[in-house]
Amino acid sequence: MARRILTVPNQITFLRLGFLPFFIIFILYGRYAWALAVLIAAGLSDGLDGLLARHLDQKTDLGAYLDPIADKLLLSSSFFMLALKGKIHWWVTIVVLGRDVLILTTAAVILLVVGYRPFPPSIFGKLTTAVQILLVFVVVSAAAFHQPVPDPLRRVFEYLAAGFTVLSGFHYSVVNARRLQSS
Repeated sequence: MARRILTVPNQITFLRLGFLPFFIIFILYGRYAWALAVLIAAGLSDGLDGLLARHLDQKTDLGAYLDPIADKLLLSSSFFMLALKGKIHWWVTIVVLGRDVLILTTAAVILLVVGYRPFPPSIFGKLTTAVQILLVFVVVSAAAFHQPVPDPLRRVFEYLAAGFTVLSGFHYSVVNARRLQSS
């Protein structure tokens, strides 16, 4: 049992979770170059743990839960901290965090009422994550190099992130409601 928990990919995911407090501290104290380094390391480790899980045949239930949780915690923290520092508008952060709360609440209710059901990510969820990561990366990179993100560009990224977030939230709700009705 311990061997299936402490796989190399899961250890990398735990390491990525360990990056989170440092990322928050670096943003809080305006050390954006360090925050960017942590963000890049987290992105590389995310790719590496998935690659190793597939190639070493070390996919686990824990990894399937832990990996998206680590991603969500980093993204949610990024949006909250960057909004706190005035780098991203609060309305975008509220939309992003609101969708995450919707998904977590829905998953918890389904788990309690019906039992475990897999929730594979949709193309809309993957696109949303990609656009959110791009927005965070652009904002943190600009701050790290002491260059403001041009307001029209930031606005485009914020609207894209918010739009995809809302679209994927609705898609998630509709797909899971249909799934529950059919079971």
